[in-house]
Order: sequence, then structure tokens, then C-alpha cells
Amino acid sequence: MKRTHRIVLIVVGLMSVVSSGCALLLIGTGAAAGAGTMAYLQGELKATREVTVEKATKAVELALKDLQFPITDRSKEAGRDKIVSRASGDKKVEITLKAITGAITEIRIRVGVFGDESISRLVLQKIDKHL
Repeated sequence: MKRTHRIVLIVVGLMSVVSSGCALLLIGTGAAAGAGTMAYLQGELKATREVTVEKATKAVELALKDLQFPITDRSKEAGRDKIVSRASGDKKVEITLKAITGAITEIRIRVGVFGDESISRLVLQKIDKHL
């Protein structure tokens, strides 16, 4: 991985920890291999991956299909996609993809109002499978 990408990943991870005001739960998921960082804070799972927003969007669509979570809404702006789905028990699943750089995307997953860590991690695992 290029040095600049590593620096960006480190800065993004530190910014999310410093700005959270919550207990630290930061886990490097294959950071040495360039996979990115991940943190579950205040009911939201945040991860960075070395992919474009477009590729991440396709991976999200495939992951939700695998999980049989129907897409109920979506919006797209420059460098940002938001996909809303429904999990079992009619829990709302919001996935926001934001370009950090052209090749690095931040993925945010929130399940319900207060969050559900296990479902969030399952969704991210399925997204990673398709990346």
C-alpha cells in the first residue's frame, strides 16, 4: 500500500476516535495488508476501505442481497451514497459511503435508532466479502 494511503487511514481512524468522546474500541482489520480500519462507537460501525465509492456501492448491494435485506431507499450525491434497507424484525439499516480520497471510502453502518453491533458487523463482513 502506498505511504499516503496508510497515513490517510491512520488520520481517519484517529479522527473518529478523538471526535467520538466515547470509550475506545478500535480494531485494525488487516491494516498491514491495507484492508482498513474499523470502530464501533455510539451505535454506528465506521470502517475505511481502500476502494472507490462506486465499487463499495456494488459490494453493499450484493451484501444486502445475500442477507435478504431489501433496499427501501437510496440517495446519491457527489462522493457519497446512502442506502437504506430493512433487516429481520423490520430494523432499519442505513449504510453511508463517503469518499475520503478517490481510492479510500468510509463506510458507516447504523442499525435501528440505537445501533446493533452484531448486525452491523455481519453487514460489514458481507460487504468485505464482495470487495
